[in-house]
Amino acid sequence: MNAKAKGALKDGLQCEVVGGTHKGKSGTVRDIHTSKTGHVTITVVQANGDRFKTLARNVATRGGRAS
Repeated sequence: MNAKAKGALKDGLQCEVVGGTHKGKSGTVRDIHTSKTGHVTITVVQANGDRFKTLARNVATRGGRAS
């Protein structure tokens, strides 16, 4: 499942966070990483330059849910 999520996300895609702490925020996907435990994390850069990390399963892209 995690490999699917990583394949669906690519650097530069616009996304919106649909779950978790950052729910409702949106921005550009950067720095996709798979942790030792197998969870896929991404860095999202907002339009104002702020950055935050979130789990890929909490993110939806324009084409639909990414995970």
